Amino acid sequence: MASDTAKTSVTRIEIEDDIATIIFDRPEKRNAMNDALVAALDDFFAHPPEGVRAVILYGEGGHFCSGLDLSEHEHRNPEQTVYHSRNWHRVADAIEYGGLPVIAAMTGAVIGGGLEIATSAHVRIAEPSVRFQLPEGRRGIFVGGGATVRVGRIIGADRMREMMLTGRNYGAEDGLRMGLAHYSVGEGEALPLAKKLAREVADNAPFSNYLMIQAIGRIGDMARSDGLFTESLAAAMSQTSAGAQEGLRAFLEKRPPDFRKK
Repeated sequence: MASDTAKTSVTRIEIEDDIATIIFDRPEKRNAMNDALVAALDDFFAHPPEGVRAVILYGEGGHFCSGLDLSEHEHRNPEQTVYHSRNWHRVADAIEYGGLPVIAAMTGAVIGGGLEIATSAHVRIAEPSVRFQLPEGRRGIFVGGGATVRVGRIIGADRMREMMLTGRNYGAEDGLRMGLAHYSVGEGEALPLAKKLAREVADNAPFSNYLMIQAIGRIGDMARSDGLFTESLAAAMSQTSAGAQEGLRAFLEKRPPDFRKK
C-alpha cells in the first residue's frame, strides 16, 4: 500500500493509494475556517495529486469545522467583501465540480462556513456529536460561502430561513432526515465508513464518476426539457466509453470490472 503525508499550517493531507484524506488541522480553533484553510483547499482541488480518485474531508480534534474564524475577521468595504465571498464560492465549486468524488466525515461542529464546505461534498457522514448550525444572525452577518444555494436547495428556503433566524442546532439524526447527512453512524465510525465508501467510489469507472459529479447538479438547475436532453448526452457519452466496455465485458465474464486498465 503506497502512502504519503503532506502538511500545511492548517491541514494534513494523507494519501493512501488513490484516496486522499484532507484533515482540517486547527483543533484549538475547532477548525474554524480562515483564509489559509480556504487557500489550502483551493490549492489541493486546483492541482490534485496524480492518481487520486476520491477525497475525504475530516476535522482534527472532534470538530469538522466551526465556521468563519471571527478572531481573524478583517474589516472590509462592500467591494472587498464581495470579492472575498466570491473566492469562497469558487473554492466550494472546485470541491463540488472538480471531478473527484468528495466524502465529508463529520464530527462535532458543522457550523456556518463548515456547513457550506460540507454541502460541497458529494457524500456526508455524521456522528452523534454533530451540530449543524447557521448562527450568522447572532453575529450580525449573512452567509457568504454558498449556503443560500447549497444548503437552501437541500433543506429548502423555508427551513434554512428558520435555521438562520433562530440559530437553532440540528443533530445528526435531524440532519439525516433533512438531507444534510446521508449516513448517521456511531461515535468514531465516520472516518472508517468514509474510507470504505471512498474505496468503493474510487473503484467505479472514473468517467462515470465524473459525469455524475458534473451533470446531476447542473441538470437540477435546468428546465425539465433541457435536463432530460442533457441526461441523454451524458448517457451517450458514458455508454460508449472504455469504462462501459470494460463493465459489460466483466459482467459477461462474471468477474469484477477493472477500470484501471488502459
